Amino acid sequence: MPQGKPEYVPDDGLTTRQRRNRPLLMVHTGPGKGKSTAAFGLALRAWNQGWPIGVFQFVKSAKWRIGEENALLALGRLHERTGEGGPVFWNKMGEGWSWIQRPGTEADHEADAREGWEQIKRDLAAETYRLYVLDEFTYPMKWGWVDVDDVVAALADRPGNQHVVITGRDADPRLIEAADLVTEMSKVRHPMDSGQKGQKGIEW
Repeated sequence: MPQGKPEYVPDDGLTTRQRRNRPLLMVHTGPGKGKSTAAFGLALRAWNQGWPIGVFQFVKSAKWRIGEENALLALGRLHERTGEGGPVFWNKMGEGWSWIQRPGTEADHEADAREGWEQIKRDLAAETYRLYVLDEFTYPMKWGWVDVDDVVAALADRPGNQHVVITGRDADPRLIEAADLVTEMSKVRHPMDSGQKGQKGIEW
């Protein structure tokens, strides 16, 4: 896309403005670092436009206070006080269940994930947010906790102008096929390859 101009313009009967403003389904996947980071960067742009933002965090522990959460919630409070930017809502689905063992059975975590997805469907139907960040949502689909076909169908049928970004490794091919934008983060090198653990300001 040289200079931001598409190389191909479909004969779909839409005006340039209509085509430009269509809601997008975006997927950030792959084994490399930066999938969630990029999605939260997108949320900053959405906040600046005054859009309501809904973050649904599916895997990281509910007890973790990641930097993006603190920053975006602070921006949400700024919006409440001054009207600047947009409102921000952060939803954690249970205790987290990917890299760390947490209390509760797999069935409990599966139920949390399913209820989280049901809440997202309710919000989509109500057009609650303009941007949805479904962080680490590929994992409940991969593990069979949430039905991929149901996700694809619900997102395809979402009303209004609601953008959705989904992050996580191993995105299902059906989700990738349905998405408007797919970015695969590939790992060339990572500090952990040399035995270095994550650090403040970089990983959280």
